[in-house]
Amino acid sequence: MRSTNAFRVINFELYAKPNIVIMSIGLTCFGLALGYIAYMRQKYESMGYYAAVDKDGKEIFEKKKSKWD
Repeated sequence: MRSTNAFRVINFELYAKPNIVIMSIGLTCFGLALGYIAYMRQKYESMGYYAAVDKDGKEIFEKKKSKWD
């Protein structure tokens, strides 16, 4: 199948062969980032914080308060 150079430039992924080394580095970095996010969330929850939604719609962490305080 013939194609133009513009098509090859725009759709580079179709013509490049997969690189296992780069893919494994990317997957490792992605996994580490997800692990760090999970660790930080667990850390804040163990300190007594919980995820709340602000008036603007942003997620914030607030300290749990007792109704007796």
